[in-house]
This record gives sequence, C-alpha cells and structure tokens, in this order.
Amino acid sequence: MADPTADDVRGFIAAGLPCEHLEVEGDGHHFFATIVSAEFAGKSRVARHQRVYTALGDRMRAQIHALSMKTLTPAEWAASPEARPTQH
Repeated sequence: MADPTADDVRGFIAAGLPCEHLEVEGDGHHFFATIVSAEFAGKSRVARHQRVYTALGDRMRAQIHALSMKTLTPAEWAASPEARPTQH
C-alpha cells in the first residue's frame, strides 16, 4: 500500500468531518493538520482530536503513521493570526 499524500489525508478528513478550513502538510509518514470545524465548539482538545481520529477511521492505524493537529472552532480561527491574510 502506497504512503498517503497530504492531499489524501486532507480528503480523508474532509470526507468524515465538515470543515470550514483544512490544511494538511506532510511527507507520507508524518502529517500536520490545521482543522477548523463548528463541531469542535464546546469540546476539549482531546475530544476534538478523537473526532478527527473517528473521521480517519482505520486509516489512522493502517496508513497514517503520525498526525499532529491544531483543531479550532470557526471563532478561534477568526481570532488566530494564521487566519489573517498577509499584507504585502
């Protein structure tokens, strides 16, 4: 089985979790995701991560070896410096 790409992981998450913003970077073994979803409202960081793992299902054990993530609500994302467009 070929290693998943960052685009693959992005698609896996998007298929199982409604996201307002989703970025995934990685090298086929280790991935970092920034995930913004209204479903995270009122949930702890652990519960948010568990929700992402549920969206990924068995892929987390079989295909994705390491996933670091930042999970934010839309309000948290709007307040984040990362959400602001860069000015030139």
